[in-house]
Amino acid sequence: MVWLASKNIKTKRPTKKLSERWLGPFEAIKKIGSHAYHLKLPQQWKSVHPVFHVSLLEPVKQLTIPNQDQLPPPPVLLEEQEEWEVAQVLDSKLKTAKL
Repeated sequence: MVWLASKNIKTKRPTKKLSERWLGPFEAIKKIGSHAYHLKLPQQWKSVHPVFHVSLLEPVKQLTIPNQDQLPPPPVLLEEQEEWEVAQVLDSKLKTAKL
């Protein structure tokens, strides 16, 4: 299992500053040559080529606390964007004549 650097992956975040630095963890299926790995990517990432250079990968570190389970983070959406419906506005503030 490896983490994938997000520097060459386009996401729907407004800026790179707000994006995750590492995506995954992903399973390394096969070593390609001496400097690349083929990763098992989610189905939502059809447009992303699954072979990455080792400089973009970081091995997943084992947990130091025994019996501690770490759930993988939710997948980052590349093609779609999540939407939420607002039930009600609880509070608002008027600042210099703007909401």
